[in-house]
Amino acid sequence: MIRTLAIVGAGLIGTSIGLAMSRHGMTVHLMDRDTSAARTAAALGAGVVGAPAEKVDLAVIAVPPHAVADVLAEQQARGLARSYTDVASVKALPVQRVGDSDCYVGGHPMAGRERSGPLAARADLFEDRTWVLTPSAETSQTALNHALELVALCGAVPLVMNCEVHDRAVALTSHAPHVVASLMAARLQHGPQEALRLVGQGLRDVTRIAGGDAHLWADILRSNAGPVARVLREVERDLAVLLTALEDLAGGGEPHGPSMRRMVDLLERGVAGLSAVRPAHALRPAGRRLTVPVEEKPGELTRLLDTLAEHGVGPDDVTTRVDVERDRMNVEFAVPAATAELLCHRLAEKGWHAEDMSARPRRARPQQARISRPWNEEAVPTARAASLPGVS
Repeated sequence: MIRTLAIVGAGLIGTSIGLAMSRHGMTVHLMDRDTSAARTAAALGAGVVGAPAEKVDLAVIAVPPHAVADVLAEQQARGLARSYTDVASVKALPVQRVGDSDCYVGGHPMAGRERSGPLAARADLFEDRTWVLTPSAETSQTALNHALELVALCGAVPLVMNCEVHDRAVALTSHAPHVVASLMAARLQHGPQEALRLVGQGLRDVTRIAGGDAHLWADILRSNAGPVARVLREVERDLAVLLTALEDLAGGGEPHGPSMRRMVDLLERGVAGLSAVRPAHALRPAGRRLTVPVEEKPGELTRLLDTLAEHGVGPDDVTTRVDVERDRMNVEFAVPAATAELLCHRLAEKGWHAEDMSARPRRARPQQARISRPWNEEAVPTARAASLPGVS
């Protein structure tokens, strides 16, 4: 089991790991070329500053992708730890530069924030988030067990992948989206004031992630250039089709002609693609289906939604239905059976009565509405890695 930990790099991720592990009484050593970063992380409670006097159980290399291989080799040469992992968002590069090592397993927690640095760190940053591990054929069982234990103690869910498969996946799901967000945000730099006064939630959603550290993201893109370029080439082809259609329509093209059909097709493919990731909450156990009558007075529905969110039930998990016979609004949602009783008790404390509808057959009702809010993946819980085979 892990008893001692070293973190090389006291940024957002490194400090968040330190905070999470320190909660479990772990001895954490914080190392960073920037002394102020390490001391700030220590002041937050993430560990103690400086290299350990003796070899630790696990070292986490929390540096930008291009630096992982050099830092890993340096720390292995000095005998810092029995096992090593990293948290970079590109996984093939370290293996290409260092080669396979029996005491190293690549890692990438799928969590982060728009802000960087130790002051942005949070102990719960990894709660219920996927944490990819990319062991090679040479990786020892001890190193893998140490990495799995780190993931479990941070509250994350492990996912084992091949490093090249991982890099292609994050090019699509993380790296290319950051580029697209940055391209859109760049249009605002010299935008007219009358336009900027009309900024709404849609633009904020599209550009939110563009605020990340530019130098770090340039390093990430350089380290995963091939897969990212392939995704953006596909975007480029779709954009070329859309531009041709828009220019034709702007020039007086037929409103119901081919250009309009191409534009609708692209937008419909966008809707279909979004549906591939939004139903993630449906992967949870079916559990129990509850309904809560709610008074239709201002603020009451919001108060209920806030309470449900505290128990992992997000707005995309909730449906409102009007009970015509009783002239009232019901809020319906599903929760895992293990947490249903606790949630019902909590709702009762706040004045709501939750009725269990699990045993009743569903009936189609004409008057229903989906709660419409910007989707937030933070509100979509997944199964916690409660027990991990092979972790001693």
